[in-house]
Amino acid sequence: MSGRMLRIRLTDSPVSRAGYWWATLVGFIWGFIWSTGPIERRHGLIIFSGMPKWTFGRGGSCVGGCYLTGRNTGERVLGHEAVHRRQWRTYGMLFPLLYLIAGRNPLKNRFEIEAGLEAGGYLPTPRRGRASNTP
Repeated sequence: MSGRMLRIRLTDSPVSRAGYWWATLVGFIWGFIWSTGPIERRHGLIIFSGMPKWTFGRGGSCVGGCYLTGRNTGERVLGHEAVHRRQWRTYGMLFPLLYLIAGRNPLKNRFEIEAGLEAGGYLPTPRRGRASNTP
């Protein structure tokens, strides 16, 4: 190897994609078991709705390429969850650990900020058509 060390890339690599596919399989099985609503494919996600509240976190959970939720399937939130899907593809099985380290407060969690706090339902959506008080 002429002085070079073999480096295994853990992010945005075949290793992370293997983790993404493993998480997608787990999410798919979990969703298939507990979903009582329609199963759809939108925004690159496999969406399992009608899930019991205890089977997912907050308004819904992205596990690999699967989105598990009760009925939170609006276009804005699906755009937010599609960003989490890309994060899963980039970080693979490191993603749950990195997310945990980033903290439960979505206003400070870099992954939630990147996905969009308003779209994720963490900030109020500004109303259109209201007069602005700023000059």
